[in-house]
Amino acid sequence: MATDGRARVIVRDGPWGFVFLLAYIGAAIYFISLSTGTFWGVILGLLQAIVWPVYVVYHVLLLIGA
Repeated sequence: MATDGRARVIVRDGPWGFVFLLAYIGAAIYFISLSTGTFWGVILGLLQAIVWPVYVVYHVLLLIGA
């Protein structure tokens, strides 16, 4: 049986990308609603929506004493 050197790769990460997108949208709505409504307040809210998991991990590590 001859092969042409190509391999088939199946990536099944699609559903997780959708979950992360929904999490980002929810966090963005939350942080923008807490902002003052100015341009830079909205930009800061969007940036906080990107990095909020870092805060969660940090506080969980503080709670478990790591």
